[in-house]
Amino acid sequence: MTPIESRPMIGTQRVRHRLLLTLALGETPEHLPAEAARRRGAATAASGIDGGPIDRLLRHFGSAARVTRLHEARGLRYDTAEQLTGVARVLRVEVADDAHLSHLVDALRQLPVVERASPDFLAAAPFEAVQDGVESETAWQSRRLIRLPQALGYEPGATSVAVGLADTGVSAAQVEIARQLRSGFDTVDLTDAEVTGYTLVGDNRARDEDPSDEVGHGTGCAGILVANGEALPPGAAGACALVPVRVLGAALAGQGRRVGIGAIANIDLGMKRLIDLGVKVINMSFGTPAAALGPDDPLPHAEIVRYALERGCILVAASGNSGACERYYPAAHPGVIAVGAVDASAVPARFSTRGDHVALCAPGQAIRTCDRDGYTVASGTSFAAPFVAGVAALLAARAERRAFPLQPELARQILMESARPFAVAHQEGCGSGVLDALAALECLDAQIDARLEGDQ
Repeated sequence: MTPIESRPMIGTQRVRHRLLLTLALGETPEHLPAEAARRRGAATAASGIDGGPIDRLLRHFGSAARVTRLHEARGLRYDTAEQLTGVARVLRVEVADDAHLSHLVDALRQLPVVERASPDFLAAAPFEAVQDGVESETAWQSRRLIRLPQALGYEPGATSVAVGLADTGVSAAQVEIARQLRSGFDTVDLTDAEVTGYTLVGDNRARDEDPSDEVGHGTGCAGILVANGEALPPGAAGACALVPVRVLGAALAGQGRRVGIGAIANIDLGMKRLIDLGVKVINMSFGTPAAALGPDDPLPHAEIVRYALERGCILVAASGNSGACERYYPAAHPGVIAVGAVDASAVPARFSTRGDHVALCAPGQAIRTCDRDGYTVASGTSFAAPFVAGVAALLAARAERRAFPLQPELARQILMESARPFAVAHQEGCGSGVLDALAALECLDAQIDARLEGDQ
């Protein structure tokens, strides 16, 4: 049987009545509360921002507005990193009248105090299961291709290193992943009135501390990361912990196909909290194509990517499943490790999105992993990215074991330099090669040794 590849990971629709506004440094009024504080009932959303031109535009095009800061401060006050990267200055704005939202966004962009203005777009992550019942030996092929068993013998991972999984959540009842789960949370905040093109199902409104998966996509990624070997090969992150955040809720698309969808604000909110919790690696198997954005639309996730890198967090993202040479975000942001997919023969999969931003590839075709209540086989760069995220966590564990501060740029460099050649030469836009977990760990040790010798 031929595996069914997952379709492109994207929804290009916007969330109705909502926009994201980033003010210039030093221009954010102190009176604006954080959205999390409003949700807890500790604050009330503001009805305006500056008492001047921004508010006049909000009234003119949107009738009335509710405004909060998207992100909560890491400490008592927003620190320098939060201010300079922009996360302290992102505002979530809800307007009463949605008919003229595009005109409102265009008008706001003309103001000198506005750094970025954009509709709150939807991102989506389809998950399509294929033939169940693949033999255990077949399940090992993808892991052996990247020398994962040898890598886990070389570095088993550490419970002190945590991987964040920003996805559809996880199924805590899945025995393969329950052992390594830390407490997670849910940032999905959507209503039927705000979403067109999908039928929302399950829990999509109330943000809470329950990251239960209602799609299967996140649980599939989790199985690749931290499976404990019940009926799957051990996870790529070894003994490292997993912190799940449900940033994508459940919805029905064409022909009743269940997908995960979430607003950019939902995703970035979950990412900020993961970073502030101290996770070392975040896996992001979702994306928005540059082609879906208008010529003046800002690139999604820019502030949160800058913030993560400033905090030393390694970001790994699926490149996309379009099979074309194009850019998806967050994968195409500088500093993010964009991952394409190869088949069991180390040949790039035909669906894998290509581009000069792609760092490397990992197994992503016919991968056996977890489903919400069992096991499945799935294809897509969504399932290649967790292999790289898991190995990045092993690198972090190895660096910690040797008291070495591993920064995101070095992790990316090591993963690319240690990659193995593709089975077919001249694969343009697929990165430096195929993930080699053992070689990456050996390369890190060599880097540490060289630096220690240089200090003597």
